[in-house]
Amino acid sequence: MSKLAILTQYYPPETGAPQNRLHSLSKNMIACGYDVTVFTGMPNYPNMEVAEGYKKKWQSSEVIDELKVYRSWLFVSKNTSIVFRLINYFSFCATSFFRMLVRMKRSEVIICESPPLFLGITAVLISRIKRTPLVFNVSDLWPKSAEELGLIKNKSIIRITTLLEEWIYKKSSAICGQTKGIVGDIQSRFPQKPIYWFPNGVDAELIERDFSLIPSLRKEYGINDQTLVIGYAGIIGHAQGLEIIISAAKTLGSQDVLFLLAGSGPVLHRLQEMVKAEGLQNIRFIGSFPKEKMLEVIATFDLAFVPLKKSKLFLGAIPSKIFENLALKKPLLLGVDGEARALFIDQGKAGLFYEPENSTELTKAIERFISDKSLGHELGENGRRFVIENFNRKHIAESFAEFLKNLKK
Repeated sequence: MSKLAILTQYYPPETGAPQNRLHSLSKNMIACGYDVTVFTGMPNYPNMEVAEGYKKKWQSSEVIDELKVYRSWLFVSKNTSIVFRLINYFSFCATSFFRMLVRMKRSEVIICESPPLFLGITAVLISRIKRTPLVFNVSDLWPKSAEELGLIKNKSIIRITTLLEEWIYKKSSAICGQTKGIVGDIQSRFPQKPIYWFPNGVDAELIERDFSLIPSLRKEYGINDQTLVIGYAGIIGHAQGLEIIISAAKTLGSQDVLFLLAGSGPVLHRLQEMVKAEGLQNIRFIGSFPKEKMLEVIATFDLAFVPLKKSKLFLGAIPSKIFENLALKKPLLLGVDGEARALFIDQGKAGLFYEPENSTELTKAIERFISDKSLGHELGENGRRFVIENFNRKHIAESFAEFLKNLKK
């Protein structure tokens, strides 16, 4: 049986896009005939507090869905400054290096998830020591994204991390990009390197499930069946630009519309304060939910709100929250231009697009759904059909297994 080692800082029981995607990949690679081992940190994200059962441990091991999972300690702090974040990243780089050095058997391939970019240092060193090919999986271009979002402004840090990025790419046997935009960016700089488009998707189990039986949370939160629920489920962070809902909610104040936000993140408190200051009753925050509860959250939505800030960086972005929403027939209110718009609006006909950070266009799109009751149903049907045909994670994993097979030849 072929052996595969996955190195990632983020993994279940944490909730989030990379955690869910990597766990699904791990299970699907087992189905493709691989013996998969995961090396990860103690669960702490997104609350930045080590979960119960893992506290005060230097290392631990467990089996999740037949997967061997080896965990190692990492520094965790609620302080979000760049210094504390770097300590967090580098602490896991160090402990995961020794964990893999001892526990990793001679694998045929190592897959390292980025971000964080720095984990590539560990992956490169282990791949050299164990003489194992390294596939570096890029789901966010770093430091480019951090620089464009203004999260890193120090030119020396940007220069050093850019050199590190290039060194990791050069030392990798192959590179994967989660979007075609990422693939194109890397390919333009490293044309000789094997590069693979490795998109996100939806689990086969969700595709096959009777989603009409998934209960809604409307009754639990006292939401009328007539209320148009515009839902967001995910990280409430800097990149999303969720402040746009303030203006839209004020304009739609007289309509039976509710913005329902599930999740947490660095901007949550500031956004809650803005809503409170405006006295808005049509925006509600319902906190974070475990993965097994998320389908009920999505089932509560009428429309799936998917925003990002207006930036050239996001022209190649595809927010992962799109896939499960479409699988449950939730039409998109998409504020992401470029690749996402081309795929899911122009090609998939799965929702309406509004210009990122343009609250007037967002409001007009919502009013279209209010005035045309059949529009949501039509676009929802289109979306489910589109993701089933193009983004089934089982098929994605099978194609990836073929890529790995050819890589080893």
